[in-house]
Amino acid sequence: MKTNQTVTVDNKVVPIEGERNLLELIRKAGVEIPTFCYHSEMSIYGACRLCMVDVEGMGMVPSCSTVPRAGMVVKTSTPEIRETRKMILELLLASHQGDCQTCRKGDDCRLLALANRLGVRDVRFKKKGRNLPLDLSSPSIARDPNKCILCGDCVRMCSEIQGVGAIGFAGRGAHSIVTPCFNREIAAVECIDCGQCTKVCPTGALTIKSDTTEVFKAIQSQDKYVVAAIAPAVRVAIGEEFGLDAGANAVGKTIATLRMMGFDAVYDVSYSADLTIMEEGTELLSRVTSGENLPMFTSCCPGWVKFMEQYYSDFASNLSTCKSPQQMLGALVKETLPDAIKKDRKDIVFVSIMPCTAKKFEARREEFKAADSPDVDYVITTHELALLIREQGIVFSEMEPEAFDMPYGFNTGGGVIFGNSGGVSEAAIRFTGEKLTGKKNEDYVIREVRGEDGVREVEYDFSGTKLKMAVVSGLANARTVMNGIRDGSRSYDFVEVMACPGGCVNGGGQPVSVDRLARKKRTEGLYRTDKMLQLHKPQENPYIKDLYDNLLGVPNSHKAHELLHTNYHARSRIKSDRIEQPAETDKLPVSICFGTGCFIRGSQKLLSQLTSFIAGNELEDRVSLGATFCFEQCDKGPVVRIGDETITHCTRVKAVEALTEKLHL
Repeated sequence: MKTNQTVTVDNKVVPIEGERNLLELIRKAGVEIPTFCYHSEMSIYGACRLCMVDVEGMGMVPSCSTVPRAGMVVKTSTPEIRETRKMILELLLASHQGDCQTCRKGDDCRLLALANRLGVRDVRFKKKGRNLPLDLSSPSIARDPNKCILCGDCVRMCSEIQGVGAIGFAGRGAHSIVTPCFNREIAAVECIDCGQCTKVCPTGALTIKSDTTEVFKAIQSQDKYVVAAIAPAVRVAIGEEFGLDAGANAVGKTIATLRMMGFDAVYDVSYSADLTIMEEGTELLSRVTSGENLPMFTSCCPGWVKFMEQYYSDFASNLSTCKSPQQMLGALVKETLPDAIKKDRKDIVFVSIMPCTAKKFEARREEFKAADSPDVDYVITTHELALLIREQGIVFSEMEPEAFDMPYGFNTGGGVIFGNSGGVSEAAIRFTGEKLTGKKNEDYVIREVRGEDGVREVEYDFSGTKLKMAVVSGLANARTVMNGIRDGSRSYDFVEVMACPGGCVNGGGQPVSVDRLARKKRTEGLYRTDKMLQLHKPQENPYIKDLYDNLLGVPNSHKAHELLHTNYHARSRIKSDRIEQPAETDKLPVSICFGTGCFIRGSQKLLSQLTSFIAGNELEDRVSLGATFCFEQCDKGPVVRIGDETITHCTRVKAVEALTEKLHL
């Protein structure tokens, strides 16, 4: 690099080394420029203007959208810049509902943190009075539009990184808001509950929907036996809430803390991750042998599963039938524990501690209930657990580490690395490789599936059986891969998908960290844990072997399917009635599904054909034709409902025949 490729930042000479903008270069120089709308993984938005700096010869410019050029002289904190930043914060505070004492965002509020940092003590502008209703419809995300500062972070995260677009801007000027489409509740649109929006929201406008009150009540009940189960990724993140380094394995302290809180047993979801590989790996080998329903997609991530049900339901049969490790363990505990502790199933409360907000939605799915009670009663995130610990006054850093309860507390490294993108694939290879070759492999590290790229492709040859695999994280990347599979440009045998970039270590329920390397450190923490364990392959777990010997028989047995497997289905992206409502109720209602699956199979063309048929036969006064969102039969589209009859794989001929019969033409 040429020696003259430098920028002077506050009298410090800084080399230009591929930084995309001045903001990155200034931060490299050790100056923390304040921002609301800048996130390195998303597009440059430049809305908040807090990152303004003074460049000699250019004046004040936004550092996030200014490309560094050799010879620039930059000042980051002139009197004019300081006053500008304070004024911006005052304007934001004036338009923001400031009930800081009871705000769900708490210490994670960047608006409050920046106001304190920049010395904003008074707001000179008139408060903007807004009293918009709270949206508490989602089991995962709480939305308070009164606290929104229109930074657009959530909109870009949902659209650019997750490829969903469940929220966006509406209105103009002073009436602008961020809202789900058609101003519906967030649970009524295509939100997949990943919670990434809550992580980038700088205020309390989007927060995690909390279940801590219900969990506390269960712990205090004398009639309930309360079980906690800790997910792999929690152990390398919970410590950040209490001053430990990101990636530090604090699972021992967490177990001790949970027992002190009053939990009766503490189990490890890594155990059921081992179990998942036994079931999922066996399922994969069966599909590869038969050549049916390939590629097989993982089903561990509920955000991904919901995304597929909404957008790619024609591939629903390609999803592994395995429940997620959370749901497997919940089902297993409630199957075996009642006899062991002499309590009814309804008196056992299973609390899952997860890095993920989508797990809250998953726990409420009807598929995961038995005897009218859920397998998992409550899900609290890593962040919520930290709030509970503080509420009870427990000094986490001083807790002496303790061990999990058996038998559901023993795990191998294969189960632990589930928390990383690529971890499921690596554990699956450790299992299927030995099954296909019939040889024990001492080298358990599969580096090809590790990494930070959103899409990674690998191919293995196990004694003549080739497995082509893809590892995907971030749902925008998943959309790219799925479209490629659909149009035939991509081909795989096995696809691992995690909704959150980087996997569960970066889940929506993890601590919001100021450390830009936190995600990487958490990932490394799980791989270190794997390395330190004596066993690394799920098939080596002795307690898993006992489970099959004493309860399940063999992987994919009838009993295993009863407890550990399920099926997924098409899901409507928007909960609504017909898009076009009939004006008169005496007309014959005809609805054509315009969900994604039906749309790509020709529902738009069919609507045009039926419109022409109705007009050509002067039936407008007898038929009410409209479009609707999903009938949840996307693999059978186009789907049309005529009166009370639903017609799948509908054509113009089928629809006209049904109309002719019902109208007695």
